[in-house]
Parts: sequence; structure tokens; C-alpha cells
Amino acid sequence: MAIRQKSIMTIKLTGKGTSHARSETMVRDLVDVIDEPIERGGTNDGVAPTEAAFAALIGCTNVIGSKCANKLGADLGHMAFTMEVDFDRRGVLLMEEVEVPFKAIRLHVVADGTLSQEELDTVGVETAKFCPLAKLYENSGTDLTVTWQKA
Repeated sequence: MAIRQKSIMTIKLTGKGTSHARSETMVRDLVDVIDEPIERGGTNDGVAPTEAAFAALIGCTNVIGSKCANKLGADLGHMAFTMEVDFDRRGVLLMEEVEVPFKAIRLHVVADGTLSQEELDTVGVETAKFCPLAKLYENSGTDLTVTWQKA
């Protein structure tokens, strides 16, 4: 008998600030360190908060893209990612409030599987429908462009 997954769930995290720049977030049995680089007063023990948000998009694209390829019966193989973000830093510099701090994100995905470019394009379309991080960025006003390419 298959286990039926809940369609809506509550995710619980805890966290603590260990300095003005460093925090630890606990989820499940994991601890994630978020920190600023040394030049911004941190200790460089982890990625910056904004970098973690960008990395989450790569991780989500990897997971959801793999699920979509599997559902389509396509061999996606492994993905490699490159990303560029246009970040309006006036808000984090306390100069003024910025409604859409991440003006644009360009994510390039290269897959090394045996699927065709047409199949890969379909995986990309399906991934865009279901990736919650992509939805988060798009619905916040970020111009998100994701390109998919065969290796």
C-alpha cells in the first residue's frame, strides 16, 4: 500500500542569531548557518541570506525538474546550473525601501541526460509550473528567465 502524502503541511524551523551577522536555523535534524562575508562584518561561516535564497531556487529547480522529467519518462541525467541576479541593494544598505530587490534572475540549466532538446524544453515548462521557489520570485515581481540546454 502506497503512503499518501499530505497536500498541505506546516513546516517548522527554529533559529537563533549568534552574532549581528550570523544565524543558525534548525530544521529536522540539520543546522544551517547563514552568515555575511568578512568584508560585511561577518565571519564567512555560511552563505549570506540572499545567497541562500538564490541557492534555494537552484535546489528547487533540481528537485522539481527531476520529478517532471521522471513523470515524462525522460532521462534528464544530472543538471549543472549557472545564475546571475540583478540585485537592487538600496534596501539592504538602508538607503530606501525597495519593493522588488531582485530585479532579474537568469538561471541557465544544462542537463547531460539522453533526452532530446524538445523533451528538455518540456521539462522546463513543467518545472516552471510546479517549482515553488520560481513561483515565489515571479509573483514578487522578479523577471525570472530559466533556459534549458543539453550538455
